[in-house]
Amino acid sequence: PPNEHVVVTQPMRPWWERYQPVSYKLHSRGGTEAEFKDMVTRCKNVGVRVYVDSVVNHMAGLGRQGSGSGGTSFNSDNFDFPGVPFRREHFNSRDKCPSHDGNINNYGDPNNVRNCFLVGLTDLDQSQEYVRTKIAEFYNHCIDVGVAGFRIDAAKHMWPGDIKAIQDKTKDLPEGGRPFFYHEVIDQNDGAIKVGEYTPLGYVTEFRYCQKIAEGIRNFGMLHGVYDPGWGMTDSAHAFVFVDNHDNQRGHGGGGNLITHKHPRDYKMAVAFTLAYNYGFTRVMSSYYFQSSDQGPPHNGDYSAKDVTINADGSCGNGWVCEHRWNPIGNMVAFRNAVAGTGVDNWRNENEEVSFSRGQKGFFAMAKSGHMDRTLHTGLPAGEYCELVSDCKKKITVDGSGNAHIVIDNSAEPVIAFIVGGPTGSTGSFGGGSSGSGSQSVTSAPATPVPSVGPAPEGWARTVIMIERQTMPGQDLFIRGGIDHNHRQGCTTQASTSACAIPIKTLHLGTGSHYAQYNAWSTGDHYLDWYGMETGQHSYHGHSPSGTPAVWTTNVEGAAGYTPLNTYGQHYWLIDVQMDCSRTENGWFELKALVNGQWEGNIGGQTCGTPPYSSQNHWAKCGFKNVFHFNSGRCQISDLS
Repeated sequence: PPNEHVVVTQPMRPWWERYQPVSYKLHSRGGTEAEFKDMVTRCKNVGVRVYVDSVVNHMAGLGRQGSGSGGTSFNSDNFDFPGVPFRREHFNSRDKCPSHDGNINNYGDPNNVRNCFLVGLTDLDQSQEYVRTKIAEFYNHCIDVGVAGFRIDAAKHMWPGDIKAIQDKTKDLPEGGRPFFYHEVIDQNDGAIKVGEYTPLGYVTEFRYCQKIAEGIRNFGMLHGVYDPGWGMTDSAHAFVFVDNHDNQRGHGGGGNLITHKHPRDYKMAVAFTLAYNYGFTRVMSSYYFQSSDQGPPHNGDYSAKDVTINADGSCGNGWVCEHRWNPIGNMVAFRNAVAGTGVDNWRNENEEVSFSRGQKGFFAMAKSGHMDRTLHTGLPAGEYCELVSDCKKKITVDGSGNAHIVIDNSAEPVIAFIVGGPTGSTGSFGGGSSGSGSQSVTSAPATPVPSVGPAPEGWARTVIMIERQTMPGQDLFIRGGIDHNHRQGCTTQASTSACAIPIKTLHLGTGSHYAQYNAWSTGDHYLDWYGMETGQHSYHGHSPSGTPAVWTTNVEGAAGYTPLNTYGQHYWLIDVQMDCSRTENGWFELKALVNGQWEGNIGGQTCGTPPYSSQNHWAKCGFKNVFHFNSGRCQISDLS
């Protein structure tokens, strides 16, 4: 939750302190309102929407007082929350609660569940117009900030009619449509509150799925029954499903017989199957490592959360798990999106192996032993397909009868999946970067240089660089380059004075959100150099450039990032500049790309032209169009027509 909450020191700064509100100010352990708005805006600019975890059933628990995370005073025992403000009359009175002590103690009685205090948390009376209005004002402010929807925490403990009244007061999104609502209702078919009471309001959490998928992964023979309507499970159109969540992975909130990231192999299979199957609306968990059920996130000395660092292999550091980056999870999102709206066909489940197709759009297979070698009917059109989980390292051929030879040989990640219209080349994780779209075909540029390329022009000339690199939302590509310091005298680490830096003038490519970062980072970028951000080079929303910026492009006319320079496919990052060719080495210059601080490897085997000396970088030519592939020597240099 992003709003102000209590600061708990016993135990020391547990995760659950954020679920005890002090006010609806956007100032939490996670940061200030300005920082929250900046995050939401940056995410929205690259196609990622943010949904707020909203705690509106209650305020802070009895026995707590002082100042909240944003500095607002409060006193729970006096029901005094001036930051909203809420006072005693805005909470459920003792006479409405049928329990002997005012706390929930009988889940068979709806009045007990909804009018009493949940573990001593001060229970708001949402039947009051004033309370409804204050909650709706909070929601509307979040929408103004850029939020797209809300999880309603502890919805089970609120009357559905009250929630409807609050949602009715919540405004439409500025881009059109209603905000997305999903409701936390823990229904194990063991009490008076049923998920069906909340389905008219939006999606409803289906905690029973956590148990069902865990049973299925432990015994593949039970995977056919992950949706069990006889147990009262929500219908697929309203079920919000997940393998685990922040509560039950710690043994709270319907916890128990389930799978978490602490068992990575089983967890990868469970989430991959969930994303491949056609039940419910799926949510992927991303966690941090913990030893105790109260432990808060990885923190610095002042208990502010540590940054999520990305290791060279794509995993996360600083104590963050980042399950969403694991291939059988992150790459299966492309599968889920591609097969939306289709049914399950060609189901096969025997010998601890499961496989099925999703209409004529995708095929999925999984082997508990880690090994499968079978010819199966996929139901897909004939052709060669990229296998998603392996990042296209495997190719699968479907014959004219719809059959394919399926081989699983990765015991740690015993899953394969492929889709119609998916990627066709291996360049890293799937997903668009900077407004790019991730589930389109990727066509490689020719590897053979054009033989008619002549000498470089003298003086200034338009120079184009394109680098093919599939990226994920939030990743950006920069280049650094010039002339190697070992091959020219007078080179320094200051671009404006270095003989190895090459003067450039960025050409205008476009306006709007797709080009916002590129345009900002290009301002003040006067040299192609090896040194990173130049003196006077602009930042974007506080994020500094790492060199000369590139912009994501596509060859799909009408799509964001389209340019006629890109005749190849998705994920070609473009730099288009005027360059001073007189500062190059006989028209040649070196360059290397980096994505979010990670350099590509040494480049070998380049075949384009005859550069002046050997290098482990890409060689490009001033005054021409230069096309490269990240971590590869393949290239093309051609005239700019």
